[in-house]
Amino acid sequence: MCYHAFNGAFRHYVCVACRLSFKGSTWPIRKRICPGCREQLVFAGYDFAAPRRRDRKAWSVVATVLAEGLTYDHRPGCGCSRLPSFRPRTRAQVRVRRRAAERLGLPLSVTLARREAFTSESRDEQPPSSSPAKRDTT
Repeated sequence: MCYHAFNGAFRHYVCVACRLSFKGSTWPIRKRICPGCREQLVFAGYDFAAPRRRDRKAWSVVATVLAEGLTYDHRPGCGCSRLPSFRPRTRAQVRVRRRAAERLGLPLSVTLARREAFTSESRDEQPPSSSPAKRDTT
């Protein structure tokens, strides 16, 4: 079972333009507005760790990840059956993954979620299930 489902974890909401993050309750789903620019906040996931406000490079990485529809969820300790997700932390990691997306012909969201940009399988993706070997019962 998911840790977040039973412990009332807060959702993280982000305004990339203002470089602000907020925690919000999971109960009433309503439109969340940034107090600085009055734009709608973006859901960043339960496990989002905001960079410092003055760190523009890190916020540009966050903006890239969120623009591709990815969130910061399912890290070790969550208790879900899903594997931990990778998200880039530096601009260099984003550059490598953009290059990989162009060369491999994949969407950027797929390569951003990979630990190794040029490998064919990431830890995010579930490996194909192999059929269990049949046992001889005689």
